[in-house]
Amino acid sequence: MEDRPPLPPFTHDTAVTKVRAAEDAWNSRDPARVALAYTLNSCWRNRAEFLVGRTAIETFLTRKWQREHDYRLIKELWAFTENRIAVRFAYEWHDETGQWWRSYGNENWEFAASGHMARRIASINDLPIRESERLFHWPQGPRPADHPSLSDLSL
Repeated sequence: MEDRPPLPPFTHDTAVTKVRAAEDAWNSRDPARVALAYTLNSCWRNRAEFLVGRTAIETFLTRKWQREHDYRLIKELWAFTENRIAVRFAYEWHDETGQWWRSYGNENWEFAASGHMARRIASINDLPIRESERLFHWPQGPRPADHPSLSDLSL
């Protein structure tokens, strides 16, 4: 596997770069692309689901984005150490009935020396919202550089 910079040990700037790269990848909604950021045997806890390995991650993300339509995500650095990063995030999506949701959560990430994520622990809560309450309106893909952050949006 080729390295995935930035590599640990993280500085504030490299941790911010790593978080934004993850956000951009997830906003692509491309399970294969996202899965490449993880070690071959990466361990995940996502809500109450436990996954091991890239194949399981890719399968999970495929299922997720078949269910979560018009998905838009913002991640924000919360804390970091040498090879760990904590983020908070919010994403908006709607289900097949048209009900909009804002999902809030926290993730703890642990990285291998190669810069691939070896462990991801995510806690997530879903809040039903009206379409008029949506805050994330950019076209599918990366969040524009001038779009407000979670802190700017008071989320």
